[in-house]
Amino acid sequence: MRRVSARAATAARRAEPPVTTPAGARGGERRRAIFRGLHDCVLDRGYARTTLADIARAARMSPSHLLYYFPGKDAILEQYFAEVSRRIIERIDGFRTETPERQISLLAELFFSGRKVPKSEIGFMLECFGVAVHDKYLNREKSELDRFCKDYLRELFEKMPGGPAHARDAAEVTYAMLVGLRTAEYFDERLSPEHARRLFHTEVLNFANPARGGEARKPHRR
Repeated sequence: MRRVSARAATAARRAEPPVTTPAGARGGERRRAIFRGLHDCVLDRGYARTTLADIARAARMSPSHLLYYFPGKDAILEQYFAEVSRRIIERIDGFRTETPERQISLLAELFFSGRKVPKSEIGFMLECFGVAVHDKYLNREKSELDRFCKDYLRELFEKMPGGPAHARDAAEVTYAMLVGLRTAEYFDERLSPEHARRLFHTEVLNFANPARGGEARKPHRR
């Protein structure tokens, strides 16, 4: 079976017709209210302790009304995560017209800016990743997002003058660093979003251009 690239998968997703929701635009508004309700409940008590009734209450509707839009709690999380992944992919796709160095800066800003992605959002995504271990749909969505990010990084390194000899390996290590710093930022109060952003930006620049050596690695005083 031929493996579809992340970019092709993204293009195919964009070409799909919009999902028809009950009651048209009004149905779309209520689906968004349900997504917000799930989001707020997960941040407040975690996914495992959140019930369908909790989500319905947060969305200001009855559980039976909520079931008109989604068959259950897992379906809400699955579709919400798919929407978040789509937005991330579209944002990163928009960086491709910039220089490689500028793209690295934009990636650091996207994932580590405390203004754009507050700490609470990191916690929400970590909850999603935990559920994805056993949820086949979420697992597939996260795997696709991971593949897209790694393929993007590989292509980025391939465009760098004097870049790493093995762009695919460099992409794997860079993505691992991104995920690791994002997770550490959530659990370690000593690691601020700005410090994490600076670490990621500096180390990826050094990694992307070995000729820089350690010239950009200066100790950070706190």
